[in-house]
Parts: sequence; structure tokens; C-alpha cells
Amino acid sequence: MQNTMDLTSDDSASVFVKDEVVEVAFATSDGELTSREGPNRYQAGDALITGSTGDRWSVSRDRFDLRYTPVAPLQPGRNGAYRANPVPVLARQMPEAFTLERSAGGDVLHGLAQDWLLQYAPGDFGIIANARFQRVYRPLAKD
Repeated sequence: MQNTMDLTSDDSASVFVKDEVVEVAFATSDGELTSREGPNRYQAGDALITGSTGDRWSVSRDRFDLRYTPVAPLQPGRNGAYRANPVPVLARQMPEAFTLERSAGGDVLHGLAQDWLLQYAPGDFGIIANARFQRVYRPLAKD
């Protein structure tokens, strides 16, 4: 399966930022957790995240460090509460069910009608249920 979607040229996509504090435990070994959207394979050291809505997913350690900041007094790299940095992401609500790879050769995710497709970078995707999206994402404020 190869992703052919690119939200950078999609007039139906808009830019949003996440506003959420999550609970994080760093994996002590390789493994897999299953989210609503599909499997999330991870390696030792990756972040295993539980969102404010109870959803769970994994994020590679290098990406996690760029996207999340520990909530004081927590030190970076320790298990605990982290706040999502306001990193812009392209998002589009999908009118029907869809499937795509999280990244090239990565986990295959499945979205339902009205779920949101997120594009973090070219070839780097996520899917989020509409109710969760409405709770934790905000349109990027324009200057």
C-alpha cells in the first residue's frame, strides 16, 4: 500500500494545532499497541501515550521530543505528564471510511466516515476520531 494523499494541495484541508496534556510512559522493550485506528508498533525508548480522552498511541522518541514538553516539575525523558507543543498540522475531515499507511512501509491505519486525516509532514500521517479532534485541536491563529 502506498499513500497517494497530500493535504498540502487540498483546498479542503486546514492548519490546526493540538492543545492537550497527555500521560506518557517510555517503552522498555519493543512492542505493539492497538489503537482505534490500527496497530502502533514501537521500539524501546519510544513514547507510549494516553491522551486526555483515553486514546492510546505510540510516537517514536525523536518525534516525541520535538512535539511534547514535560509539565513542570517533570524532567524530560521521565514518565508522566507532557503538553503537546503547538506544532501546525494539516487536517481534513473525511466524508467516508479510508485506509492509509502511517508512513512509507509503516502501520496501516483505518479511519471511519467523519474521522480526520492529519498530515504532519510529507508522507507522515495520522487519523483521529471526530469527537477527539473537536476536543483537542484548534485552528491555527493567523497573525
